[in-house]
Amino acid sequence: MEVDLVWIIYLEAVMWNYTDKMMDHFLHPRNVGEIKDADAVSEVGNMACGDALKLYLKIDKDRKISDVKFQTFGCASAIASASALTEIVKGKTLEEAEKITNDDIAAYLGGLPKEKMHCSVMGQEALEAAIAKYRGEKPAPQEEGTIVCTCFGVTDTKIARVVREHNLTTPEQVTHYCKAGGGCGGCVGQIQAIIDEVWRKESEKKAKPGVGKAKYMTNIQKIQLIQETIEKEIKPTLRADGGDIELIDVVGNKVIVAFRGVCAECPASGVTITAVVEKKLREFVSPEIVVQEAKDENRLPR
Repeated sequence: MEVDLVWIIYLEAVMWNYTDKMMDHFLHPRNVGEIKDADAVSEVGNMACGDALKLYLKIDKDRKISDVKFQTFGCASAIASASALTEIVKGKTLEEAEKITNDDIAAYLGGLPKEKMHCSVMGQEALEAAIAKYRGEKPAPQEEGTIVCTCFGVTDTKIARVVREHNLTTPEQVTHYCKAGGGCGGCVGQIQAIIDEVWRKESEKKAKPGVGKAKYMTNIQKIQLIQETIEKEIKPTLRADGGDIELIDVVGNKVIVAFRGVCAECPASGVTITAVVEKKLREFVSPEIVVQEAKDENRLPR
């Protein structure tokens, strides 16, 4: 039986091209268990749908997370994502922890297969719910609205939120982030309609005077803001895992960077470019930013 389990794990790792770090957190998960006197406990997911996560937080007098544990039911990616989340948040203040996104979890693991991104989303939702409970706030409802995907119990509200937060454009992408449409497939048409409606409304917002328009910046101001964002918002995440990043050049809205440390050899650098670097620069500098990696800084991409 043990040999069969090892073989199954090996086949899954090969099929999904898991990183070594992801496999390490799956095979040797950190902070598993429960905290009897936890200051906050949250539960997300549904075992009937295949994934569930229970998160326990212990908060000290300085509002720092002094201890964190989890219990989960799910696949290798769900276990690894929950383990990674606990390592990321430990020692952070609540204000620092609430800024952690599912992309940060995926990047910490060296990337997740796009089909497994919903596992990291579950971790982010559990953390948000636990912090809200500690503060005495009502957690953001995750299942409000009308059920669209009956196989996994996903509502139209949740699908729309996921589409906006992750800039999704296809039902397949939605499935990767919240599993909707991944069962019988009967709701795929409804999912596409929700996607179309989300981006129609976003287009209308941008069309209104003064809405969604980026503030004008000189080239020098833009470069300074890009460098500042890299230093404050991106480097700390990469350095926590032994990596680093360097700004090589800025050409219009194209930002060229080079990875350093462990990131330089990471096979999932493309995921980090999109999920961490480009996302942060679009958030803090301009939504039109496009990031490219310079494998050889002496030969910049055109």
